[in-house]
Amino acid sequence: MREFGYQRAHDVPGAVALLGDDPDARFLGGGTNLVDLMKTGVERPALLVDVRELPLDRIEPAEGGGLRIGATATNSDLAAHPEVRRRYPMLTQAVLAGASGQLRNMATVGGNLLQRTRCGYFADVTQPCNKRAPGTGCPAIEGEHHNHAILGASEACVATHPSDTAVALAALDAVVSYETADGPGELPLTQFYLPVGDTPNLETALPAGALITGVTLPPTPVAARSRYRKVRERASYAFAIGSLAAALDVHEGAVREVRLAFGGVASRPWRARTAERLLTGAPADAETFAAAADAELAAAEPLPHNRYKVTLMRNLVVAVLTELAGEADAR
Repeated sequence: MREFGYQRAHDVPGAVALLGDDPDARFLGGGTNLVDLMKTGVERPALLVDVRELPLDRIEPAEGGGLRIGATATNSDLAAHPEVRRRYPMLTQAVLAGASGQLRNMATVGGNLLQRTRCGYFADVTQPCNKRAPGTGCPAIEGEHHNHAILGASEACVATHPSDTAVALAALDAVVSYETADGPGELPLTQFYLPVGDTPNLETALPAGALITGVTLPPTPVAARSRYRKVRERASYAFAIGSLAAALDVHEGAVREVRLAFGGVASRPWRARTAERLLTGAPADAETFAAAADAELAAAEPLPHNRYKVTLMRNLVVAVLTELAGEADAR
């Protein structure tokens, strides 16, 4: 591990200024991803700016009836918050599915959004990796890729994004707030992560030196009937091989509103816009759900060892939406 400095920030402007003074500095929240990457040599910051004591840990009502989540709120506090559980159950379920209790107690909301891929080639500094070392290649394409991307990948990178929370936030049209030396800014979560293209090392649209200060959830009545379902290779703490955040409103047997986002299948949370358009106004039945899933997955470009993910995601969409539609019929 590279020798590094440590400073604790006491206010947001001070934190931003500290990072701006050193291009090799990194913000430190819970450290549940960054510190691991420092141990393996993937991340080599010269300075860690600790932001845990900044007044950004509140979860409170937002203007317009939504909910604002501070960037340093822990994942445990987010999952347990009564308004999150009542109004956005898919988010609570995603957070609880994302890590062990010990990690949730440390990990922050802002840090969760910025966690990096768990691709084995990325984590191994002896291997080439375009995300870690641009221009060196992507060995996963010809190597081990059974848990890699089937949507939105490129010849430069087929890694997946690991966050469960971000998938639910994408389905909920969350907005990320940040602060820079030039002032505050916002990014919709669906625009927060950049497409892979030829530059997989550029992962988010955050300006250089920006500090995430919070996430705002808009008032989303359909989210009260929602679910996050995660498929993984073992029941205990593991990253998704495929996941789905879904919300469904059914009226007189037809889909009135639907939200869908896929996880574990792309370099970023995959908002299933094609499926949503086909479902809206259509019959709320398994045949329609399957057709919508097929239309969304028509863009998939699986590799030889991850073709199973196409079928997995199709089945996941049908199963979860059928469950939600059945609950609507039971009302």
